[in-house]
Amino acid sequence: MVEIKYVDSKADLKRFVNYPYQKYKNDSNWLAPLRIGEFEKFEPEKFPFHEHARVELYLAEKAGNVVGRIAVIDDDLHNQTHHDNMLFFGFFEAENNDVAQSLYKIVEEEAIKLGRGRIRGPVNPSLNDSAGFQIDAYDSDPYIMMPQSPPEYIEYVQNAGYTKIKDLYSWRITAETGLSDRVSKLAERVAKRNDFSIRSLNMKNYDAEVEKVLNFYNDVWEDNWGQVKYTEAEAKYLAKELKMIVDPKMVIFLEIDNELAGLAVGFPDINQVFKKIASGRLFPFGIFKLLLKRFYINKIRLPILGLAPDYRNKGLELVLIKEFGDAALARGYKEAECSWILEDNDAINKGIKAAGAELYKTYRIFQKELVS
Repeated sequence: MVEIKYVDSKADLKRFVNYPYQKYKNDSNWLAPLRIGEFEKFEPEKFPFHEHARVELYLAEKAGNVVGRIAVIDDDLHNQTHHDNMLFFGFFEAENNDVAQSLYKIVEEEAIKLGRGRIRGPVNPSLNDSAGFQIDAYDSDPYIMMPQSPPEYIEYVQNAGYTKIKDLYSWRITAETGLSDRVSKLAERVAKRNDFSIRSLNMKNYDAEVEKVLNFYNDVWEDNWGQVKYTEAEAKYLAKELKMIVDPKMVIFLEIDNELAGLAVGFPDINQVFKKIASGRLFPFGIFKLLLKRFYINKIRLPILGLAPDYRNKGLELVLIKEFGDAALARGYKEAECSWILEDNDAINKGIKAAGAELYKTYRIFQKELVS
C-alpha cells in the first residue's frame, strides 16, 4: 500500500532530494544534477522563487521506503500576471502508475482546498527553470537547465486525467552541419543594409551587463505563453549561479543607437561535467572535474534569442543566429541546442530550421481542469 507523507523535516527533505539518485543509479542515460543545487531549490532563505510562491513537498512510501515524490506549487506571481487560478506540480518521480496516481491525487486535493480551478505541470518550479515531460529522444542527455524523464511518465499523467496544453521544442545543430548557406548569405545582406554594432559580454562590468540582459528578457518575453518575469532577487540569484560557467563570448549584444535591440545568450553545457560526477556530489573528487571543465565542454545551449519589438521582421534575427554560430565555432563548440521554444512560435521555429537545425526533442506541459 502506498502512503503519502508531507515533508516537514530536514531528514525527509534529504530523502526527497536523494530519491532520483537512488531511482536512476543504474540508468546510464540519467544525468545526476549537483545535489547542493537541488537542495537550494527547497530552501526559502536561499532560493528567491519562494518569495512569491509556496512549495509543499510530498513523499510516497511503501514499507518505509521512498517510491515517489511530488511538489505542489502555488505561484502568486503567475496567477497575478496571467489573471489565472492555477496550481502547479513539479519535481515528480514515481516507481509505477499506482504511486503516480496517489501523488497526483494529493495535488488535486490541495488544489480543491485552495480553490484553484486547474492544475498544470510539470514545472520545476516554474517555466523560468526546467519544465515538461520528455515525449521523445530518451537516449539523449539533457542540456544545462533542461529536464529529463522516462517515457512511462506520459502514461501516468494521462491516466490522472491530464491532457497536453503546450509542447516545448528543442532544436539541435552541429558544427559538421553548420549554418545553411542561404541563411549565411541572407544575414550578410541584412548586415549591409542596417546600421548596428555587435559586442560580447563585458565581464569587468558583469552585474550591470546581467541586469541589462534580464531587463531585456523580461520586456521582450513578457507576452509569451505562461511567462512570468524574473523578480530582482531571482535575477541576482541567477546571475550569481551562472557567473562561474558563463562564456562571455557567447553572450552577444546587437545594439542600435547605443540601445540593446537584440540578444543571443548561450550557456556552456556544464551537464557534460556533471555526467562525470555520477553521484551529483562535488566532494571528494567532483570539484576537480568541475575545475577542469574547460577541457571537455564542447556543447552549448542557446536559451535566449530575440529582438525588441521595433526591430523584428527585418532579418536581424538571422544576423544574431549567424553571429552566434560563428562565435560558437571560434570557441570550439561542436554542438548547440536551441531550447526551449514554444511549438506555436512559428517565426523562430522556421528561422532555426532554415538555419540548418533539426527538431530532435520535445517536452510536453500537461493541464487538468477541475470541476467546481
